[in-house]
Amino acid sequence: MTATLDTPKFELKPYKSLSNEELQSRIQKVRDEMGSKLLILGHHYQQDEVVAQADLLGDSYQLSQMAANSSDCRVIAFCGVHFMAETADILANRPEKLEERAGQRVQVILPDMAAGCSMADMAAIDQIEDAWDQLGEVLDTEDITPVTYINSAASLKAFVGRHGGIVCTSSNAQAAIEWAFARRSRVMFFPDQHLGRNTAMGMGITLDKMPVWDPFAEELGGNTAEALEQSKVILWKGHCSVHQVFRPEHVDLFRKQHPGIKILVHPECPREVFELADEYGSTGKIIRTVEAAPPGTKWAIGTELHLVNRLKQEHPEQEVHFLSPVVCMCATMYRIDLAHLCWSLENMLAGTPVNIIDVDEETARWSLVALERMLEVN
Repeated sequence: MTATLDTPKFELKPYKSLSNEELQSRIQKVRDEMGSKLLILGHHYQQDEVVAQADLLGDSYQLSQMAANSSDCRVIAFCGVHFMAETADILANRPEKLEERAGQRVQVILPDMAAGCSMADMAAIDQIEDAWDQLGEVLDTEDITPVTYINSAASLKAFVGRHGGIVCTSSNAQAAIEWAFARRSRVMFFPDQHLGRNTAMGMGITLDKMPVWDPFAEELGGNTAEALEQSKVILWKGHCSVHQVFRPEHVDLFRKQHPGIKILVHPECPREVFELADEYGSTGKIIRTVEAAPPGTKWAIGTELHLVNRLKQEHPEQEVHFLSPVVCMCATMYRIDLAHLCWSLENMLAGTPVNIIDVDEETARWSLVALERMLEVN
């Protein structure tokens, strides 16, 4: 699903020795030449110097949607991770958009192909297909709706599309699961077990109805047939390495050291942390919550470090802390820097583009089906 057309005119190594000021200047020259045909997208978890270069800043789906809706854009440089760039390619090059552009594709570039997602990597398509086949030996898969978190590869989104399922974000996971239950009696939720568990428990589904499927177990994901038969939501054994780091003792420590502090976490956090939080929500909701809070509010926030530090800088009238004594950033997001961004943009301008994300037609078609279902429940 990726392609590099020609040998790049410029090698990456020399860019690594350039100062940020020189890189910023060269990026600006590409901007000046391309104008509105180029959109640089920056996810909230990116480094500050990368965020400063972004035309649009947001979460993964929001960015893809905004870029796809641009009538002028012909090149997207996605400063995020691989699955985000795939989603941008699917949405920007869907049939009606191609028709509007007389068949001209929007080129999507990921500045560093090593910018992946550990959570997405925990559910490979062959593992999902194998699990589905095994489930079919115990349950009627026609009565199971697969639901994939948007933090997943396009191949998983396509699987969901083909099997009558839906994609969800952290902000509409409950609506997506409700959509699924309106059609079938069971849900298979992947790849993040914590988002699935936290959402389903908020809907009144008990833990005994939520077995966890371990793709490395020899049979039935490590479950008994009886456990699967009484299930309502089958969770996948996956997680976000950033949000997994937060622990109940961190919450206790901040409450003890900072009386009156509020705990604000992302729903990708483990259940035992989620239950202790005062407020929770998607990246967008976390930002809006802090923005709306009165001066003097104290927060310990359980999400990615760069975002928390940015909120701290932007809201000096509040007291903002990272909800862990252990530094934890999204290491794969962190791989994208100004050197990679400048290198990929200059090669694109020279006609030797690198790191093109090009989702094959069949995968894109079924992924789009699942994504459009998600839009129905927003």
